[in-house]
Amino acid sequence: MGHYDGVAAARSSEGDGPARRAGRAVGRALHLPITGTARGIRKVTHAHGAGESGLGKLIELHAVNGAGDVMITVALASTVFFSVPTEAARGRVALYLAITMAPFILLAPVIGPLLDRLPHGRRAAMAGAMLARALLAIMMSGAVATGDLELYPAALGVLVSSKAYGVVRSAVVPRLLPPKFALVKANSRVTLAGLLATGVAAPIGVALQQIGPQWPLYGACALFVLGTYWAFTMPPKVDSAKGETPVRMIAHGEKKPTLRTVGPSVLHGLQANAAHRALSGFLIFFLAFLLREHPLSGQSAAVSLGMVGVAAGVGNALGTAIGAWLKARAPEAIIVTMLSLVLAAAVAAAVFFGTGMVAVLGATAGLSQALSKLSLDAVIQRDVPEQVRTSTFARSETLLQMAWVVGGAIGIVLPLNGVVGMSVAAGIVAAGAVTSGRGLLGPARHRGATPKARV
Repeated sequence: MGHYDGVAAARSSEGDGPARRAGRAVGRALHLPITGTARGIRKVTHAHGAGESGLGKLIELHAVNGAGDVMITVALASTVFFSVPTEAARGRVALYLAITMAPFILLAPVIGPLLDRLPHGRRAAMAGAMLARALLAIMMSGAVATGDLELYPAALGVLVSSKAYGVVRSAVVPRLLPPKFALVKANSRVTLAGLLATGVAAPIGVALQQIGPQWPLYGACALFVLGTYWAFTMPPKVDSAKGETPVRMIAHGEKKPTLRTVGPSVLHGLQANAAHRALSGFLIFFLAFLLREHPLSGQSAAVSLGMVGVAAGVGNALGTAIGAWLKARAPEAIIVTMLSLVLAAAVAAAVFFGTGMVAVLGATAGLSQALSKLSLDAVIQRDVPEQVRTSTFARSETLLQMAWVVGGAIGIVLPLNGVVGMSVAAGIVAAGAVTSGRGLLGPARHRGATPKARV
């Protein structure tokens, strides 16, 4: 009897073997697309020494940040902009833009100096910015359907947290450079990762919006919780302050390092980039209302906005890729060239206002802004000593974000006339070219004959 039981057990084991193997094969087949995609992404983000230095983890963290922010943007856009008449939407967006000034007012005098005084808490600061947005997304989910006023304080908190993360991230990048890795290339990778993640997350957010207005916020919450964990996995050198010296925002006649002592190319490059950011804010808000009331020929308002948005996104991604390929050659000349290019596009859009020129201006503005910012990063890397470089990044990013808000405010108050709007856009860029062009071309022309500007 025992013999037969043993034989039966053996046969049963033999019969179960193929079934188990088949189950494992099916499991691997279902698991492979996810694991294969993850390995592919990790291979790209960790290439050329980025994995060993920790830059790869920052690239992935920034991708999560961009995806979470766009989820919240999708949720707010449906409430603040699309769900109400144009005049009411202008009032809501004006209120929304007005409260966005608060993050920058807070960032300049508070968060920047706090970063200088607490350099050992950068990982915790990034994690805190992620966790705060996760909690605020849940709080906003109850008010997003109605657009009640309590939505705005929560949106303010999201903006403060997002900009705080951006300032800390700018200060962290120089700490994670792989050997022989240019700062412009590192920023190109980080920026491009955020753009790609935004492009992937935006349609997912729109799909979640169809389920319910709160669902994009649930998605954002999940992403920011992941980002909170990821921030703490950054290498310990992120919190290192060895060799750093704080830099003040503006000063006259001081002996301590300030933004006025880091060389003329940095200051003029910052002025040029402020013009690009102001143009970006202006175009976003002005075209949002203009195309809502006067869509591009033959298209609905949503399709018109989508076309311009896609054109700007493609231009931004292309500019980021070109910036990495150029390897920071003649950054001052690149900034001046981009100013000239976008000025020509704005003038052409004002003279020949129409579907094609609006899309061309959007793409040109995206490309020019990306290349100019990467070139400014290269100038900072070249002319600013390491002792004050991270603090310079933090302060410059705050000023650029403030320029974006000012441009957006101009876009809201203008009448909805395409020719007038494009003329104002050209004026914004022209002002940047006048204030910075000569100062940038001078150092570029004499770069080989004079020593580098140093603090």
